[in-house]
Amino acid sequence: MSLPNFPVEGGCQCGAVRYRLTHNPLSVYNCHCKDCQRFSGAAWSMSMLVRDEDFAVLQGRTEQYAKRADSGRVVEMHFCAHCHGWLFNRPPFPGIVVVRAGTLDDLDWAAPVGNIWTGSKAAWVEIDPELVNFSGQANDRQPLYDAWTHSTRKDN
Repeated sequence: MSLPNFPVEGGCQCGAVRYRLTHNPLSVYNCHCKDCQRFSGAAWSMSMLVRDEDFAVLQGRTEQYAKRADSGRVVEMHFCAHCHGWLFNRPPFPGIVVVRAGTLDDLDWAAPVGNIWTGSKAAWVEIDPELVNFSGQANDRQPLYDAWTHSTRKDN
């Protein structure tokens, strides 16, 4: 997989909110938790783990929703204030933003390297056993980081 020339941009459906990534994400993966299924309206959501300093909202306003996770932690969900498209969330650990990969202007380079919460996936979803997979939360994200680094170096 070839990485794009950074920075790259993305935004919501209506175009009111635009953001920029200035550097390669730490990882891209699919989340199959029930919250992601409900928020995305799909069987999973694609997530990009991005360093806080590599992410900037360029324009527009987001509305926040404080979602209490099963762990008891509070995740700050961000949606476009106009069209209510889900754009990113700020998890309860510092320095990371989880961006919805489907909101990128060009998604071609962002192939997921793993899956989390496979234990709550839809019954018809097939999980590739060659990827980095977790049945629940990936408390140690290093395997996802390593898989992303490996996948982005293959073709370069």
